[in-house]
Amino acid sequence: MCGSAARALNSVSRAAFSWKPTGLPQQTLAAAVSRSGVGLHSGAKTTATLLPARAGEGRYFVVEGEETRVAAEVANAEAHSPLCTALRRGGARVRTVEHLLSAMEALGVDNCRVEVSGGDEIPLLDGSAQEWVMAIRGAGQCAAKDSSGQKLEKLAPEIHEPVYLQKSDCFIAALPSSRIRITYGIDFPKVPGIGCQRFATVLDANVYSSKIAPARTFCIFEEVEKLRSAGLIRGGSLENATVCSISGGWLNPPLRFEDEPCRHKILDLIGDFSLLAQNGNQGFPLAHVVAYKAGHALHTDFLRHLLGRSAVGQENLAEQC
Repeated sequence: MCGSAARALNSVSRAAFSWKPTGLPQQTLAAAVSRSGVGLHSGAKTTATLLPARAGEGRYFVVEGEETRVAAEVANAEAHSPLCTALRRGGARVRTVEHLLSAMEALGVDNCRVEVSGGDEIPLLDGSAQEWVMAIRGAGQCAAKDSSGQKLEKLAPEIHEPVYLQKSDCFIAALPSSRIRITYGIDFPKVPGIGCQRFATVLDANVYSSKIAPARTFCIFEEVEKLRSAGLIRGGSLENATVCSISGGWLNPPLRFEDEPCRHKILDLIGDFSLLAQNGNQGFPLAHVVAYKAGHALHTDFLRHLLGRSAVGQENLAEQC
């Protein structure tokens, strides 16, 4: 790990951000809604049922057969979960939560109980967050109330000073900004069909729904068999992922956007950064977040780093982006 990243791990403090009142009440769903489909890695058919929750409860998962609530917080994020974000609390575990959490964070569903049946994975659906956006909008949203019938004001984490974390040539930085902005870059020099891409955007519900949510997950064709041999992407197919060959380009065109892979990385970032949320407040910080060649592990490592309680050592950080 480079010296600047090592220094950053030791220098961040809670003064880097604070919780800012938004003037808006916390939200929840107005009605329950369910979606079913295959899990990306298990291949099992699962169902996720989204239910209204009280103000202050936040977003949490209940997996069939388990009594434990698994809060969608970075404290529960597994440090080493390949190709997805997984949450664990005690013996309860839920995987591939990032697309659903991304949609809930962007649309402002602050409090929600998610019941998962048929397995421990959130269904992949079409590989994007588009169906989750449609489900949430179909259910509707309303102000959440706590056990006393009171509304709670929603708080948002506001970045006050630059925060930076790097692993090799992968990095994430959060800079003070008056509104949420995201700039993301990816580089696949050995896969010409993807190549080097960059996408920059502000973030609000409308921008997310039209420019980010439809972007599907992607993979490299030549890596598929190796990943399946490792017990991964058993539910992946040409119907729920875009697949690019090193020599042959995209196997299932057309893309929804020319830079769909880069936009999907932003979708993942929003879902992973939603784990900063606590007690029904906003997760994604009020900041300009700049990321390059990052992934789920670096996303969640950055949140731990921001909270000033990172247990990530140089050896662990060097393992993966």
